[in-house]
Amino acid sequence: MQDSRRETLFGPGVPLRGNDIDTDRIIPARFLRTVTFDGLGDHAFEDDRLQLKEQGKVHPFDDPRFADGTILFVNKNFGCGSSREHAPQAIKRWGKCITAIVGESFAEIFFGNCVSLGVPCVTVDAVSADAIQSAIEADPNVAVKLDLRGKAVHVGVNRYPVEMGEGPRQQLVEGRWDTTGELLANMPKIRETANRLKYVSGYK
Repeated sequence: MQDSRRETLFGPGVPLRGNDIDTDRIIPARFLRTVTFDGLGDHAFEDDRLQLKEQGKVHPFDDPRFADGTILFVNKNFGCGSSREHAPQAIKRWGKCITAIVGESFAEIFFGNCVSLGVPCVTVDAVSADAIQSAIEADPNVAVKLDLRGKAVHVGVNRYPVEMGEGPRQQLVEGRWDTTGELLANMPKIRETANRLKYVSGYK
């Protein structure tokens, strides 16, 4: 059985600057009609990427320097807007798979959707966020480590404290974030309990 604990996660990093990046920008509404989430990562930030390309600029998700990145670094109120689950699904499925997001703050529903996928969203202060993004922009290969137990992100030789609600953090560290997996793993106990409930057995 695959270990679902999220204790220590390693980079490289992807710096994505900007405040109030909403879920419609993360995954445009036209992609919400998909039956499964397969292939959704290819369309993450599709409109933003196209707009920057038309301006002669490069979005971080199109920048070959960050193509191997697995830890995303963002700014304030990331994931605001609609509650679409497709947004964290698209981010998680982009490239080599985004395994964690570090930012100044996150929209509440987006944060919850990420936790349910096993993707930690931890916060740092604004000064730290800028310093980390600048370090990755200067050296895309700089070593990045997110230590959920130690509540810190290490970028090169520098250590930055991170914050996360204790409940979600413990869920991730202990591997209890996958609620569906926990139900399936405890199916015998669920059946045993159900069999004792008279309204399930027809009051027999």
